[in-house]
Amino acid sequence: MMMAENKIEKKENKLKKFYQTKIQPAWEKVDKDKMSTVLLLAPYIILFTLFIVIPVLVAMGLSFTYFNVIEMPVFAKMGGFYNYIMILTQDEIFLRYVLPNTLKYAIITGPGGYALSFLMAWMLSQIQATPRKFLALALYTPSMLGGVLTGVIFRTLFSGDKSGYINAIFLDLGFVNTPIDFLQSGDYLMSIMIFVTLWSSMGIGFLSMLAGILNVNREMYEAAYIDGIKNRLQEIFYITIPSMKPQMLFGAVMAIVGAFNAGGIGVALSGSNPTPQYAGQLIVNHIDDYGFIRYEMGYAAALSVLLLLLILMFSRVAYRLFGERDR
Repeated sequence: MMMAENKIEKKENKLKKFYQTKIQPAWEKVDKDKMSTVLLLAPYIILFTLFIVIPVLVAMGLSFTYFNVIEMPVFAKMGGFYNYIMILTQDEIFLRYVLPNTLKYAIITGPGGYALSFLMAWMLSQIQATPRKFLALALYTPSMLGGVLTGVIFRTLFSGDKSGYINAIFLDLGFVNTPIDFLQSGDYLMSIMIFVTLWSSMGIGFLSMLAGILNVNREMYEAAYIDGIKNRLQEIFYITIPSMKPQMLFGAVMAIVGAFNAGGIGVALSGSNPTPQYAGQLIVNHIDDYGFIRYEMGYAAALSVLLLLLILMFSRVAYRLFGERDR
């Protein structure tokens, strides 16, 4: 019994000595501010790694394989670049419809929605606080509805029979003799998609711009008018925008990501993927088509990598315009 107690006591002494000679000195050398910063950032870093970094790396890896979900991934031909070569040389749908549609849609809705968000934010900043809150909420609400609910609303408006509100108005006014099937026509679908997207473009970027404008120092405007600024347009370009570059950059990046990641709206409006005559087929729809309808995951992963590169390229342009430059 005594021997067992002695052994336990020796172990406790060893642990105590190890703590006093190794752990305690090391802990005393640790910068407590840095440690608290690391601990605060740890949850974000862990979640960002799990749900962003790892999926992106997995997608990049799968893009060099043939993977049909059932069998194990097999390294693709042509040194793994088979999927990329097929996309850029043999995928007629991608080259003829998807890529032009995506660029057209993104170039119009991205800068268009961004400019509209800034304009509405600036206009709201000029009125009193109480009506501003209600109007800001009214403008922000469409962005919270989601693509499916938005699609339901506008499918009712643009329905291809007499029950559609737009067709009913056109028939009553004598503009048309028979209802127009807007959502199944290649002539109208993309235009309706752009209109719906601009209508719901007052999202988080709009709120950040509104906050940025409201936080610009009012004394700067007074000093600017003393220095020679003569109208509100000069005020916007010389005072407002330079004073809220972080919010402008955030809004630009959100607009770019939202424009290129959109895809659900075309499917929600037309009710099919691919969209009729590929008129509203965007790169996200093409990824869904190959990934979740045809189960060609390697090909879909290659498309997603190309989409990521497009977003990065346009984001760099936004950063050059609104990013803070080191002096």
